[in-house]
Amino acid sequence: MEMSYIILAIVVIAAIAGFMIYNAIVKEHNAVQRGWADVLTQERQRSRIIPELDRVLQEHKDYEKELLPKITALRQGINALQDNNIDTKLQSDVDRASQDLIKGINVAVEAYPELKASESFSKFMNEITEQEENVGAAVRIFNQNVANFNSCIQSFPNNIVNSMFNKKQVIEVFTDSKAQAAFEYTPKF
Repeated sequence: MEMSYIILAIVVIAAIAGFMIYNAIVKEHNAVQRGWADVLTQERQRSRIIPELDRVLQEHKDYEKELLPKITALRQGINALQDNNIDTKLQSDVDRASQDLIKGINVAVEAYPELKASESFSKFMNEITEQEENVGAAVRIFNQNVANFNSCIQSFPNNIVNSMFNKKQVIEVFTDSKAQAAFEYTPKF
């Protein structure tokens, strides 16, 4: 009778270990799926925000392109006034151009608090860099989850439980062919 209790205890312990291993494989596989979903989320965010940033940047660039000739013309008119000649028509033209320019700038300031395209370019590049870093971080997390999952299903006794119940396959890590091409060294695994 004692021997049957020992055999029963061994079977129960083996079953509990099998359940725990099965659940560990499921958990690691879910982590891989969640990691890939995060990669896609970051990529989707990047693909949505970059065109919007580009549109805003183009509006700033177009506005400044229109503004620069007006400022140059106004400056030339003001410089012409500094001569010793009194020209009321030129003075009137300069005043009108100045008022039109100021009205246009006031409207633009209300619509666009940042008028310098160079600042917009800088912010645009910072945003692109941040989006690239976010995608890179998501890929690193995904690859770590893949490594953990692959180790989980390949190690003993997990590989036995996986081959009998889960039947999960090894998942390849994310690779970038452009980045790989930059290296002369390729490890032999």
